[in-house]
Amino acid sequence: MSSGHEHNGEAGGHHGHYEPRTLPASLAAPGILSAWRMRALIVAAVAIILTIPFAFTHEGKNHILRAYLLGYMICFGFSGGGLVVLMLQYVSGGKWGLLLRRPLEAMTRTIWLVGLMFVPIIFLWKHLYQWAAYPTAGAVAEALANHWVTLEQALTLNAKRAMLNPTGVIIQTAIIFGILWTFQFFLNKWSLERDADPERGTEPSYDRWRIKFENLSGIGILIYVFLLTLGAIDWIKSLDITWYSSIWGLQFLVGQGYGVLALGILTVILLSRYEPMQTMLRKTEQHDLGKLAFAFVMLNIYLCFAEFLIIWSGNIPDEIPWYLHRIHGGWWYVCSADFICHWLIPFCLLLSRDLKRNKQKMIWLTCFMIFARCLDMFWLIEPNFADAAGNLHIVGNIGILAYITVPVAVISLWAAYYMTQLQARPLINVNDPHVEEMLEPEHAH
Repeated sequence: MSSGHEHNGEAGGHHGHYEPRTLPASLAAPGILSAWRMRALIVAAVAIILTIPFAFTHEGKNHILRAYLLGYMICFGFSGGGLVVLMLQYVSGGKWGLLLRRPLEAMTRTIWLVGLMFVPIIFLWKHLYQWAAYPTAGAVAEALANHWVTLEQALTLNAKRAMLNPTGVIIQTAIIFGILWTFQFFLNKWSLERDADPERGTEPSYDRWRIKFENLSGIGILIYVFLLTLGAIDWIKSLDITWYSSIWGLQFLVGQGYGVLALGILTVILLSRYEPMQTMLRKTEQHDLGKLAFAFVMLNIYLCFAEFLIIWSGNIPDEIPWYLHRIHGGWWYVCSADFICHWLIPFCLLLSRDLKRNKQKMIWLTCFMIFARCLDMFWLIEPNFADAAGNLHIVGNIGILAYITVPVAVISLWAAYYMTQLQARPLINVNDPHVEEMLEPEHAH
């Protein structure tokens, strides 16, 4: 329950705390996380049961696999994106990072699970990627002779085989997750060691740990950009072997920040119903988090529109089919919904100062932003396949509903483990100079 003066502040649209506060005696995560984890597991079980009939429908297995890829990419966005946002916070500083640090750390500790989730894709990726279905020059020649691939696809398959081949992608994926796991290991290890520092609370301790985290995170962000670009090409862009984009990796990077901030803000606000987050989350920091999410929404719009504008103005036959596949055959409605949900609605709502400071409205908005990320990923994945044009009709193609049940199952399972990790550590870093600042009274406006 919130304190009385907080209710009064929210009712008047002002700050809730006007008096100094003390750090709660216990910084442990509240027990409600166990109940939330159980609910996530129940949702996952129900979604799995609802998915089973789709496996017996026409093209149902293919839809299940594609939908699984969607769920996998969303989970990778949370875990890998959580890592890069955590490193970004260490190099930039700011009070906002103190509230998000434990949720971000919990996201990063799911990296090994997301890596394990890629294994089913390996066994079935012949149904997803042409480079996996036709891994040799002979297989490509046979596919071309039987009209399974176009001439352009055949030429591109041969030209890109050095990178896009089953063995190469497995090695690249292993390297990606190995390096990401190494970064999260040290960041999580040092986070606990910093709180246990015998000199904690002193200026030398603050400076020593700040420099240590900055040195690792600075190079870590650069390395992550390269790794994410590699993974995005292997897992998503290569679904259309002929497609290429110079800012594909940056689009995924900003999209991950978009989703991670939505999940992080949602986590913090929900936890603020209980101690210790109830004491630590002030209107000021919630407003700051909302502004940061707004910045990522704007950057996401800019990158996606810039790529579309460049390709549209260039009007090169090798580039425009990717977009044509996503606006013809009924896909224009999905494209419009993606624009409205992924960009327009969050942009317009986050313009409001009052909304960014309202907990209940921010809960609904962040949930909607996570849904929008799933919709955007659907728009990126499904149109790559030859049967996509007719897949938007549920009648006679009920298997397309797997795009709802499968991602829900995958994301719910990931969320259950995320909450397990969130519950494993205290929610607040005590050896941080921003702790005292956030316990100071807020000023009414």
